[in-house]
Amino acid sequence: MSDSDARIAALEARLADLETERAVRHTFTRYMALCDVPATVLEGESLAALFTEDAIWEGVGTHYAQTFGRSTGRAQIVAMLSRYLPPTPHFTTNVHFVTSETIEVNGHHATGRWIMMQASGYVDGSAELIGARLVVDFVPSKSGRNWLIAHFRTERLFDAPWSVNPRAALLPPEQELPA
Repeated sequence: MSDSDARIAALEARLADLETERAVRHTFTRYMALCDVPATVLEGESLAALFTEDAIWEGVGTHYAQTFGRSTGRAQIVAMLSRYLPPTPHFTTNVHFVTSETIEVNGHHATGRWIMMQASGYVDGSAELIGARLVVDFVPSKSGRNWLIAHFRTERLFDAPWSVNPRAALLPPEQELPA
């Protein structure tokens, strides 16, 4: 292999990794958006479409292992998540912010790590800020066009009470109540 061919092969490999990172980020961002309340849903999107058939979703650490446990398989994961999303009355508002992203690509496997801040208002009028560590494994779909969640792990790092106007998320901006 000539030096030129080696450089082209190296660039192609780097480009493939960058494209994988972008696809992983897209899947993860759609997951977070679909878990927000109210959710931003585009036609044809669903949480189920973001997971492999045999995916694992689990809470780890002292608090989340007990709260969430471990769900195995796409159907079980979607059923568990649905307990927290409309039309089930749980959140009045729920917004996810993520930071400290790292995505490592290793061929047909990628692992993303994020720190998440979740601002949640509940139907009982309480609210809290939650900090969590997320570690998520991804694999390419059978078509290879997108990447799917194979193993989602969340660990609560902290929580703090928060004051929120629970009606604000339900009203159009022109009707929001003053703070």
